[in-house]
Amino acid sequence: MLTIGQLAERSGISTSAIRFYESKGLVSSVRTAGNQRRYEKATLRRLGFIRAAQRVGLSLEEITAALSTLPAGRTPTKRDWHRLSRSWRTRLDEQIERLQLLRDELDGCIGCGCLSLQSCRLRNPGDVLAARGPGAVRLEPEG
Repeated sequence: MLTIGQLAERSGISTSAIRFYESKGLVSSVRTAGNQRRYEKATLRRLGFIRAAQRVGLSLEEITAALSTLPAGRTPTKRDWHRLSRSWRTRLDEQIERLQLLRDELDGCIGCGCLSLQSCRLRNPGDVLAARGPGAVRLEPEG
């Protein structure tokens, strides 16, 4: 069992964030006779998963929903984690495509140095792209 300080040190996540995740049901602890939190070492894996998922842009709601599919009362197995991660594959593939498009188009746009709205890839004269929806639609995958 780990104290909240040990868990924070090992995971690189602040104690306040750990308490927040606990309040949201993402991690759990037991209390000692002195009412101090203690965490199973398996909590490190859950925190690592939460941190990785946030870094790739998954919302806390998505993370909560995914973690709720893991078994209660036992440490998740490799099979459990695989099943969970497989459910996100399509979303992550779409995100990778979107990031690659942004990288490729932004390199050309910013890197060209033309500073000309006449030849800019993101130019939208007459707002003809409004029908495709809000935002920088040329930086979104065609779909």
